[in-house]
Amino acid sequence: MMMEKRDDHLFETKSAKGRSLFHLYGVSMFVSTCMIFVYRVSYFEERYWVYWMGLFLSEIWFTWYFFLILVIRWNPIYRYTFKHKLSLRYGEDLPGIDIFVCTADPVIEPPIMVMNTVLSVMAYNYPTQKLSVYLSDDGGSDLTFYAMLEASKFAKIWLPFCRKFKVEPRSPQTNFHTPPLDHHHHQWQSIKKSYEEMKHRIETATELGQISEEIRRKHKGFHEWDSVSSRHDHQTILQILIDGKDCEAVDIEGQPLPTLVYLAREKRPQFHHNFKAGAMNALIRVSSRISNGKIILNVDCDMYSNNSDAVRDALCFFMDEEQSHNVAYVQYPQSFCNPTKNDIYSNNLSVLQEVELAGLDSNGGPFSIGTGCFHRRDTLCGKKYSQECNKPDWKCCANDTKIEESREVLEDTCKILASCTYEENTLWGKEMGLMYGCLVEDIITGYRIQCRGWRSTHFNTERKAFVGLAPTTLLQSLVQHKRWSEGHLQIFLSEYCPYLYGRKKIPLKLQLGYSLYSFWTVNCFATLYYISVPSLCLLRGIALFPKISSIWIVPFAYAFFANRAYSLGEFLWVGGTIKGWWHDQRMWVFKRTTRTTSYLFGFTDNILRLLGFSKSAFVITAKVAEEDVSQRFEQEVMEFGVSSPMFTVLATLALLNLFSFIGGLKRVVLDMQNEVLDLFAAQIILCGLVVLINLPVYQGLFFRKDLGKMPSSVTYRSIVFALLACTIAAY
Repeated sequence: MMMEKRDDHLFETKSAKGRSLFHLYGVSMFVSTCMIFVYRVSYFEERYWVYWMGLFLSEIWFTWYFFLILVIRWNPIYRYTFKHKLSLRYGEDLPGIDIFVCTADPVIEPPIMVMNTVLSVMAYNYPTQKLSVYLSDDGGSDLTFYAMLEASKFAKIWLPFCRKFKVEPRSPQTNFHTPPLDHHHHQWQSIKKSYEEMKHRIETATELGQISEEIRRKHKGFHEWDSVSSRHDHQTILQILIDGKDCEAVDIEGQPLPTLVYLAREKRPQFHHNFKAGAMNALIRVSSRISNGKIILNVDCDMYSNNSDAVRDALCFFMDEEQSHNVAYVQYPQSFCNPTKNDIYSNNLSVLQEVELAGLDSNGGPFSIGTGCFHRRDTLCGKKYSQECNKPDWKCCANDTKIEESREVLEDTCKILASCTYEENTLWGKEMGLMYGCLVEDIITGYRIQCRGWRSTHFNTERKAFVGLAPTTLLQSLVQHKRWSEGHLQIFLSEYCPYLYGRKKIPLKLQLGYSLYSFWTVNCFATLYYISVPSLCLLRGIALFPKISSIWIVPFAYAFFANRAYSLGEFLWVGGTIKGWWHDQRMWVFKRTTRTTSYLFGFTDNILRLLGFSKSAFVITAKVAEEDVSQRFEQEVMEFGVSSPMFTVLATLALLNLFSFIGGLKRVVLDMQNEVLDLFAAQIILCGLVVLINLPVYQGLFFRKDLGKMPSSVTYRSIVFALLACTIAAY
């Protein structure tokens, strides 16, 4: 076990225990795949060389991809912080923290949900005069602005309550869903009542879709909307709702409140607004003028703070005097509050979060995932790593003073920084801030930072740092993964390809780590072949695997069963269930093999973009679901419900394997000499497994009557396509 520890260190690093089993598994899988290659070459079927070669190339691809996984997971490391030492060493001399929360649509991302996230980060266990919270509203909605006003008032009673009773979590909505402790029951009831009243006012305004004239007259900020044409055509709207430097900005106990700023950057039809990356860059510039915190935290509007000490944990990685000189950002994993017990859509990505990110950490650092990430401000602004970065004077940063300006002057100045024309002929979006032109702007930005000499850190606390809302339908999940896969492939096919741009800038293992995710889309071809061609060849009577009685079946059987057994053990080790693992396998098929749904579409979109036929588009995942959808989600009933090309491909593949499986069984039953079973057992088993995985699809196609069933149009199309493919294969 590796261990880096000194008495004065703010964190320590430990290697994962029990990796010898994984190493043995990796070596044995390598041996079995070599034997598979020997079989393919030795028993090459010239009559069916097209099918045989396609399967052989698919197996070569799977081996390469498995090698990349081995490289990443070979030696994961885990971090442990000593927050008490941070307090002892620095006291209140801590750097300013600027927290960015981004929202884009008041319908898909309800204002009350956004406010819960804002209030949770305002209530961090940190000197409030050092905290500044900025909300970027790309929806430009006066409803969201009104919710911010309400939250700024509620914070005056919420923050003292959190501080006094050390409550967790500090999102009011979540906290009030759990029974109060006896020692603060009375105050809890009182504050809950205030929260429910605030929530009612915000939701009433949201349902009406407008703010009453009485409310509009009470705050000058609403006048900004008098000249707004639409959410895509308006001037910069910026309001400092709480000025942390104002001695009157205090809570009910007289303690200072964090700075709170609302920003809707300027948007004009003739200027590309660059989605979230553009919003983040506007926030970086605006915050540099108002608070200029040396550490920036970016949080999605649905990812509330679940651990009030997360900011102190992150600072342990930035402020350790001997180990922190090259740390650019600290990435917390994404966690969710709403997955079902067995996580039907595999939203938690538990193995990726617990193992792969920790593995990347040992190879140079994880990538930035766009939420729950603490950045050094100067690295976001393009600073390269050098020896001068070795020992930053954090106490000097903590006591940095800014020129005093009135709130009105600050607002007017900052509006210019968030205008459409400010970035013209500058390096913003290229060398400064978040990168433009990529669907995964956070990934490529973190990658560019690492290529400038910095490293990153993955940190996972026992109490999750941030908790959000996971997709509640299959289509939402597939669309989300389509965007991720498309963005990763976009990086790989660009000038920033890890093998070219990253060469000699980041470790080779980290280059391989980035390429692992870049190949998500390419996986769809090999897996589509493996899931369809053996099934169709079964109908035709073409054997593609060794006989069940042959010794050559052993490496195939071992590769399959050892891989699935290790996968199950790993999944249980990170806290999953057996049924959850089965759901994970199903989603593995839907998103990787039947990434002919999500990832093949991602690959196609990328090719069209390179050819100039389409442009990048950012899809916002809905954060609320209808009541019947939520009920089915809680019951772990898979949601289809809408017509989508993805579902057509999904259903066609499911039916194709069902027809092939029935055809294979028919061959076995009619065979009098028992040779068919020996010859086609592997293909029948493969078909049968795919059929088992697709049971929810068959239910949605033929047996369900609720609104979440597969639409009739999808059912008819998929039956026609599957029958056509089977007919061509058979005759």
